[in-house]
Amino acid sequence: MINRMLDPTPGLPESPPAPPRPQPLPGGKAGRGGRSLTRLLSEEFEHKIRQGLLRAGDRLPTESELVRSHGVSRTVVREAISKLQAAGLVETRHGIGTFVQAGREGTGLTLDARELNESVDVLAALELRISLETEAASLAAQRRSAEHLHALRQALDAFEHNATAGGDTVTHDLAFHLGIARATGNPYFEGILALFGTRLIPRTRITSLQAPGHDPDYLQRVNREHAEIYNAIERQDADAARAAMRIHLTNSRERLRLAQKLSTPTA
Repeated sequence: MINRMLDPTPGLPESPPAPPRPQPLPGGKAGRGGRSLTRLLSEEFEHKIRQGLLRAGDRLPTESELVRSHGVSRTVVREAISKLQAAGLVETRHGIGTFVQAGREGTGLTLDARELNESVDVLAALELRISLETEAASLAAQRRSAEHLHALRQALDAFEHNATAGGDTVTHDLAFHLGIARATGNPYFEGILALFGTRLIPRTRITSLQAPGHDPDYLQRVNREHAEIYNAIERQDADAARAAMRIHLTNSRERLRLAQKLSTPTA
């Protein structure tokens, strides 16, 4: 009798289901690993972009909106956006927002067996650099002189010129990062980075990152990231300089991880 009362009335159509509500990512507040949440969030937006649900020029929700709607931390959101940037799917414009890029199908970067082994060392170095250079950028913004700015501007312009002309960008990339370390006024920053030499620049170890036509926008993206760092240092915005450097180095790490993923044979 009870079951009969709970059954829908025979012959009458069932009510349409209620539209689904936006839900936090699984484990958003239950303790699943941050890296897993980062992957879920980045894959969600990658799917929307590749399926055409988000089109070129569309603006992604703000960091605060994503934190609220998905129930994740700001760190998870930033790491997810970095993955999308590294894949060439989105571009962040300082003070404006993050937008879907046109005509991007991923980086297309791959590594051979020798490069795959070397990339592990580069990743380890990038982890150290993220902790070291983010603080260096912040200090440089506070302490830089006109001479420091001039040297950084020269390195930035030379990088842009050579990226366009197909010349050497590694020398100027290194000069830019060492120039920031020098602008801190603390010789230990420059001393530690100088120990790496040109190995500081990931593409000197990964030859496929330099291959012509492999990813024509790669150097332009690096140059835009450098410009964001420079602009923050120029206006002496320590927090923005720290954030811009973290984005740049995190993107470098994610670009390399993506190349590793594409190069690892599947079972």
